[in-house]
Amino acid sequence: MFLLYNGQLLPENELQLPLSNRAFQYNDGFFETIILENGKLRFWPEHQERITEAAAVLGLELPEEIMNETFQERVKELARRNEGLGNARIKLKVWRAGEGLYTPQTDQADWLVTTSPAPKVSEEPLHVGIAQSVCTVPSVFSSFKGIHSPVYVLASREKAAHGLDDVILLDPNGNLAELTASNLFWLKEKTLYTPALTTGCLNGIMRRKLLQWAKQKVWKVQEGLYHPEELASAAVVFAGNVTGLRGIETLNHEPMNLDPDLLQQIRSEIFQSGS
Repeated sequence: MFLLYNGQLLPENELQLPLSNRAFQYNDGFFETIILENGKLRFWPEHQERITEAAAVLGLELPEEIMNETFQERVKELARRNEGLGNARIKLKVWRAGEGLYTPQTDQADWLVTTSPAPKVSEEPLHVGIAQSVCTVPSVFSSFKGIHSPVYVLASREKAAHGLDDVILLDPNGNLAELTASNLFWLKEKTLYTPALTTGCLNGIMRRKLLQWAKQKVWKVQEGLYHPEELASAAVVFAGNVTGLRGIETLNHEPMNLDPDLLQQIRSEIFQSGS
């Protein structure tokens, strides 16, 4: 397997990172998961937007190679080397270069791109619960991936222990926030509801696309603070991330309204909108 490290193509076994690496020592960075589909980075403009936002929060100087026009070509070539296909799951990791303690020596960034086989997309409905062991941690870091990963690790341990497909995380005040790897949405009377970013949920790529979609449909969009009871009256409740949308069939073993035709319509329109 090959990878891209600071723009250099390397065999995986030749990658050497020092013990002082700030991603390892301080989690001083972020990551982005991207789907390569038919030779194109799906929703790449939205990913670029979130990469820029994350770098700004952390005070990182983004390497030009990540944002220029040739980045997609380099990633596609890497995927071809590794899988020989135009479809893959891409993980971009960006972290602060240099050593030091909490005070950085530099704001320049190192970066790494790895590829893996594209995930098998499932449209099967989910059976979920409410997380009891952990809640979100709202902060300036909540909207991007990396800093709060232990929250999702603990929640995922809980879902596995209870034999669930996923769990819904609440914020510290008991408001709906998100699932372990997806944002949460529900529809009611041509209104798209989703938890506000102040709950500590990820500002996901699919979240961005769905909000754009709803506004284009001239639907109302409500981002706010909601308790779990709000979901009982929804026409459909679903999870969404960069891989797709999945309806929620049961919550704490209680059946939820599920409108598969409406959900399929949304899927078709979102993914027809292209990258």
